[in-house]
Amino acid sequence: MPRFSVIVPAYRVQAYLHESLDSVLSQSYADFEIIAVDDCSPDSCGAIIDGYAARDSRVRALHLPENVGLGLARNAGIAQATGDYLIFLDSDDTLAPGALRTIADRIARTGDPDVLVYDYARTYWTGESVRNTFAGYLAETGAATFTLADRPGLLKVLMVVWNKAYRREFVEAEGFTFPPGYYEDTPWTYPVLMAAGSIAVLDEVCVHYRQRRQGNILSTTSRKHFDIFDQYDRVFAFIDARPRLAAWRPVIYRRMLDHFSTLFTTRGRLPRGSRSEFFRRARAHCGRYRVPGAPAPRRTRLRHGLIRLGAHRTYRALWAVRLLRGRLRRITGTARRVVRAGALQAYYRVQLRLPVRADRAVFAAYWYRGYACNPAAIEEKARELVPGLQTSWICRAEDGHTVPTGIRRLTPGTYRYWQALARSKYLVNNVNFDRRLVKRRGQVLLQTHHGTPLKTMGLDLKDRPAAAGTMDFEQLLANVDKWDFSLSANRHSTLVWEKAYPSGSAGLETLEYGSPRNDLFRRATVADVARLRESIGIPEGATALLYAPTHRDYRRTQRLDLDLERVVRALGPGFVILTRAHYSYDAPLVRGTHPRIIDVSDHPSVEAVALASDALITDYSSLMFDYADLDRPIVIHTGDHEAYEAVRGTYFDLRSYPPGAIAHTEDELLDIFATGHWRGSRSAQLRAAFRARFCPYDDGHAAERVVRRVFLGDTTVQVPPMSAGSLAERQPGPAPVPVSVPVPALLSGTSPGRSPSTGPDRPAV
Repeated sequence: MPRFSVIVPAYRVQAYLHESLDSVLSQSYADFEIIAVDDCSPDSCGAIIDGYAARDSRVRALHLPENVGLGLARNAGIAQATGDYLIFLDSDDTLAPGALRTIADRIARTGDPDVLVYDYARTYWTGESVRNTFAGYLAETGAATFTLADRPGLLKVLMVVWNKAYRREFVEAEGFTFPPGYYEDTPWTYPVLMAAGSIAVLDEVCVHYRQRRQGNILSTTSRKHFDIFDQYDRVFAFIDARPRLAAWRPVIYRRMLDHFSTLFTTRGRLPRGSRSEFFRRARAHCGRYRVPGAPAPRRTRLRHGLIRLGAHRTYRALWAVRLLRGRLRRITGTARRVVRAGALQAYYRVQLRLPVRADRAVFAAYWYRGYACNPAAIEEKARELVPGLQTSWICRAEDGHTVPTGIRRLTPGTYRYWQALARSKYLVNNVNFDRRLVKRRGQVLLQTHHGTPLKTMGLDLKDRPAAAGTMDFEQLLANVDKWDFSLSANRHSTLVWEKAYPSGSAGLETLEYGSPRNDLFRRATVADVARLRESIGIPEGATALLYAPTHRDYRRTQRLDLDLERVVRALGPGFVILTRAHYSYDAPLVRGTHPRIIDVSDHPSVEAVALASDALITDYSSLMFDYADLDRPIVIHTGDHEAYEAVRGTYFDLRSYPPGAIAHTEDELLDIFATGHWRGSRSAQLRAAFRARFCPYDDGHAAERVVRRVFLGDTTVQVPPMSAGSLAERQPGPAPVPVSVPVPALLSGTSPGRSPSTGPDRPAV
């Protein structure tokens, strides 16, 4: 008996069925069966299902002799199901990676509830993904399980069948089945939630709800929308047959009227000439199911009252007025924004005529995302070394908590923001400021960049349109011409920056001083590292692997190239994986799918996360250059090398000059850890050479050198000597724990009998 029976009815979805079935079969949790129901589809759905069933024993093909519709096709799947829980997946939707394991874990933690409700995200053909706006009702707070009476707000979550897992014995005991019709989900979801003795929620996106360009069947114009009346008849019949559910009658009544109202006012649903008939039917249902005296929210009283009275024309007139008011608000809002933008620029022009303040400095990083990177390290050192300097930090409101106390916070696009840009002498950023910034005589602009470049940057992207996107190269050069100083971590960076960002000003000075953000590595103590690990949640004695992949320009939707659940299980209980999404992503790539996978994407300091870890797994991220300064193991995973090189390109072949072991596949990566090669002598030699090349100046004083040159005008600043001996003498940040862990067993599918040092599949180093 499998844990899950995933029921996938299919009708006219041949273009999407492969992706839907693959999303289930590729799950890391394997205890399931798929019952794929061919609802006598006239396209290739039946053949596709047969092909999957022939290749994978977990897929069971069920062919219906005639087309019966979505609800009855699901019933056919239920009759064949043997799993503990039923999961319904529409054949153009997909399960999120790791969804089944997340669902299974939550069911186990909540004691096998009758129903588990999980979240979903709408995914559009453009690649955009938008999470359910009522996700707050799925918060995993309070009691692990409850009834609908305990949390009635759950009814605000989209009432569909495919965002829930149902205990099969509960479904069979209650005799739940789907009726025929257009709105078959309605008489299933409401009765199931009302009758469930125990409900649990899962605050994770488990389903990607595809929004097709032509819309789903419910968005078509048809008289079949009148089916909604029969379906609510079934819901109320269910309530009437169970007196204990009588309290839900007014709640369902209000939900019914809201549903009627939505159908009535949505364009393109009801055929021309049928609205008055629909309104009459709605009025009849009001009379049939209304509970006199039942309270109703104030905002719905008028709407529901008009339906109850059958005031068809009045309702339409009031709705038209409401639409007109909405349009007027949007127009007014747009005009208000235009006026404000003009006022801000006028204010900025006035501020440009006032004196520059020599004791003011403005800092920012990563397009105003928070206190981070080289600008943060320089800001901290400037406050220490420059008497009387007043510093400000520009960041979004949601990132304000990252800015230390005592530093003035500036919100982008405000009057204070433009005043600071106009009158502060020092402007420091690791990207560019607003293109409307006017560089004044007497102002000093320091461009710190944000890492040593491996992937191509700036003007070098002119011949790579897929990576450059909409980049305005003329504007880029105009921004570069405003720079007074360009910070460089090493000679490689110096050569790249001068070519990728050529300045039209002869006064631009390159400061080849090292990486200020890495100064933290030199001053951290063992106690600091221990506190960091505890705050992140790393178990005592565990080996923490930081996994930090970079952005893929050739993908519209970002995803991981590693099955982290498989990796962490193969590594064994002595390991945890810290996942860090690229800074440009507003959402993490991994949601909590395994207790030993910890997402650290929201941690304000990637340098602190690096200090807390024992080793790094990455691909083309510039983090490897900083991490090498810690002198800890680095493993490179480049499974998409050809695609990445073709689209983005790199300044040197990482495979020929790596900072450690290189894996081209997931199995090779696991082999590197299974054999201990990740921390072996050859990896240490590669890392030492890499560190000598790219970390020659990281001695803990890079920020001080920058401040003395830029803020104090010291032209005699010296960098540390570049020699192997001096580099070896520098002490990197203290290791979190002695790296002494059990060697994990090789995964099945590798070759345990082959010597790790020989064989054609040995990963390159």
